Amino acid sequence: MSQHRQANRRTLIKAGVASAALGLLGAPAIVRAQAGPKIRIGYWPIAAGLPFYSAIELGYFKEAGLDVEPLKFAGAQQVMEAVLSGRADGTANGTGSANIAIGEIAAPGTFKIFCSNPSNVKNVLDEVIVPVASPAKVMADLKGKRVASGPGIQNVTLAKTVLERGGATGATVVELPIGQHVAALAAGQIDAAYTLEPTGTIGRMNGTTRVLEPGVIARYVLGDPMAPWFGGSASLASAFIQKNPDVAKKFIAAYGKGVNYVRTKPVEARQYMKGYTAIEGPLTSEVPLAAYTMYNEFTPADVAHFQKFFDLFSEKGIFTKRLMVDSMLYKG
Repeated sequence: MSQHRQANRRTLIKAGVASAALGLLGAPAIVRAQAGPKIRIGYWPIAAGLPFYSAIELGYFKEAGLDVEPLKFAGAQQVMEAVLSGRADGTANGTGSANIAIGEIAAPGTFKIFCSNPSNVKNVLDEVIVPVASPAKVMADLKGKRVASGPGIQNVTLAKTVLERGGATGATVVELPIGQHVAALAAGQIDAAYTLEPTGTIGRMNGTTRVLEPGVIARYVLGDPMAPWFGGSASLASAFIQKNPDVAKKFIAAYGKGVNYVRTKPVEARQYMKGYTAIEGPLTSEVPLAAYTMYNEFTPADVAHFQKFFDLFSEKGIFTKRLMVDSMLYKG
């Protein structure tokens, strides 16, 4: 190749590189920023994940230049295991906090909780329901009865504790997918169920079940019906935060916008349950909404209630050691 042709070729290459660089610089900021890592967030399809669903649908993550992939799982334990195995980078609200804690004990330093969804007798998530014609009036009336709970160690442990402390001695706890609780009660296969919303609302709306008592974890585990039960949490893997600190901050900020949207516009937010959960139609406007606490909103009293919840699992031998909530909270 002649020197003249080589010079021309070098000039063209330089021009091409310069053009590409100018094109990138001239592109919208959102395009440039989306060169970052894909953020895979596991979720359990329940109403508590509403801030996450809203942030996706309203474009909050995209506005921040983030590439977020929602990963749907059948249960909270599967979400936790996905993070533990590296198949997911975090969890959305609604993922059982005790499930996350079990993963943290198995691999210390894996999870950082940045948002939790507390519930109680006012912000109802947990409840015990019975057939609409059941003679049961109080928890103790379930003595010796067959009581369903959702699958997984958090649900079963809590169901047994609520029944025990509510005076329902001799009750048998049966694991059953939450979506089957209403049908099983209607068919007479079980006498009651420790369940999570929207199950109670579904049963009420179709006339087959009624709520025996709402907010049972706050009352029987935390000792105060109005105490916040931090039963579900959103988290990011510590490894992801350490590798992508700026991206993690942007993700949590965008997620926080989703939380604020649900807080300030709950009626409008409800529509975003569709497609992510089985909640749709008239049920959408009836299902109770969870409350939310971001990592920088926790008070000492909140942490104490959260710790009391975790300590139950230590007392029952589910946790192999006492896990301190404060060590798991994202610090910003």
